[in-house]
Amino acid sequence: MRSLRAIFFDIDDTLYSTSDFAARARSNSVQAMIAAGLQIDEEACLAELMEVIDEFSSNYEHHFDKLLHRLPQSCYQGINPAALVATAMVAYHETKFRHLTAFEDAVEALKRLSETNLTLGIISAGLTIKQFEKLVRLKLVDFFAPSAIFISEQIGISKPNPKLYQRSCEAVACPPEQAMYIGDNPVSDIDPANATGMVTVLFNRGARHSQECGRTPANFEIHNYWDLLDILKENFAVQLPETGS
Repeated sequence: MRSLRAIFFDIDDTLYSTSDFAARARSNSVQAMIAAGLQIDEEACLAELMEVIDEFSSNYEHHFDKLLHRLPQSCYQGINPAALVATAMVAYHETKFRHLTAFEDAVEALKRLSETNLTLGIISAGLTIKQFEKLVRLKLVDFFAPSAIFISEQIGISKPNPKLYQRSCEAVACPPEQAMYIGDNPVSDIDPANATGMVTVLFNRGARHSQECGRTPANFEIHNYWDLLDILKENFAVQLPETGS
């Protein structure tokens, strides 16, 4: 039976619902700008914001500035655009404070896995502080070994480059074949992790990448973290406590 020494997780749409949270936060931001005087239909404004995000990526830090640049100045005549941007940012961050929560089954699984001898880590694409902020807000950061958290900006290699996964395994002195990777994206998570020889688990909870197909299949597919615990017990003989501490 194959043995495991480490399990790495993606963050977005794997440990929490990025899709649901982002949709709520963006909607709240647009509503706040309109309440502050922006003259535009909410649906049209949200559609324009989504175009900005698609064109400049979700990691871009000036979405709301770009949004206002694209709108006619008559939409905010007599209003300082910086005030509208600040209003949107406050609404976005207030949504973070209230609604950014991890999947309940992910928390319970991590509690139980933290009582094993497995090294628990993160391999995530994105901006270093932004991704760490998510782990802190989700109250998950303490489950992961500090030396086993790898964010693409900090490493200098991004998904889907297999080197990101290879370097992560090397950094924790774990052969790839004894490391597992869990992610939601078949193309940027599963394919490169497969290329390094890691055990791959596709996390499919019906989010934005659920209908995509990669070049290679995952070794396992799960829909919740109870499935993961069953796989670990049945296929890798991982001894799990009945309940987390």
